[in-house]
Amino acid sequence: MSDNTHFGFETVPEDEKARKVGEVFHSVATRYDLMNDAMSVGMHRLWKRYTVETSGVRPGQKVLDIAGGSGDLSRLFAKKVGPSGGVVLTDINASMLAVGRDRLLDEGLAVPALQCDAEKLPFPSDYFNCVIVAFGLRNMTHKDRALKEMQRVLKPGGKLLVLEFSKVWKPLEQVYDAYSFKLLPWMGKVLAKDEASYRYLAESIRMHPDQNTLTQMMLDAGFDKADYQNLSAGVVALHKGWKF
Repeated sequence: MSDNTHFGFETVPEDEKARKVGEVFHSVATRYDLMNDAMSVGMHRLWKRYTVETSGVRPGQKVLDIAGGSGDLSRLFAKKVGPSGGVVLTDINASMLAVGRDRLLDEGLAVPALQCDAEKLPFPSDYFNCVIVAFGLRNMTHKDRALKEMQRVLKPGGKLLVLEFSKVWKPLEQVYDAYSFKLLPWMGKVLAKDEASYRYLAESIRMHPDQNTLTQMMLDAGFDKADYQNLSAGVVALHKGWKF
C-alpha cells in the first residue's frame, strides 16, 4: 500500500504525486517562461544569473541541470564551462524538456537533454563538478532520495546548488500570501489559461521545507557542508552543499 504525501495542500498517495505534478507541467510548458517573467517581474532571471555567477564553476567542468525545464540555467552554465566543459539538461517532464532542448538548439548550444527522474539519476558516481536544481526540488516526491542521488553523482570537491522558493521574511508574509493565493492563480488563468496549476504552485511553496530544514536535509543526505543565502527577503533561497 502506498504512503501518502503532499500535492500542494492536498494529501495524495505517493505513487500519484509524480503523475499529478506531470500534468501541471505538461499544461504550462509552452507558457512557463512567460509566467515566470510575469510572476517574478523578471526577477527569476536575476536569481538564476546570480546562482551561476556565485557557483564557482570554471571552464572545462561538468554541470548537471536537474529539473532544468526550459533551459535557462543550462544556457548560462554552457557559456561558463565553455567548449572544453559540458552541461547535461534533465527533466522528468517530456513537455518541459522539449521546450528547453529546442530553445538551446535554436541558440546553437549542443546540450544533451535527457528525460530522467532525479530520485534515480542515470549517471555514474563522482562524475559532475556541479549539480543545479532550480525551482524543482519542491515538486519531488522523495526529496531525501533526490538529494542523496545528487550527492552521489558529484565529484569530491563538487557543489550542489538548490535555488528554490522559501520562507519569506515575516513582515512580508501577509502581502506575499495575498499575492500567492489571489493574484497568482488569476495570472495563471489569464496568461496561461490554467488557474489550477498556479494554485498548486503557490501551495507547493508553502509545503516546501524552510531554509534551516532544507539545510539539515542536505547534511543528512551526505553533504559535508551546507548553507544558504536568502534572496529577495527570503522569497527565494540559494542553498549550497559541498562534497569533500
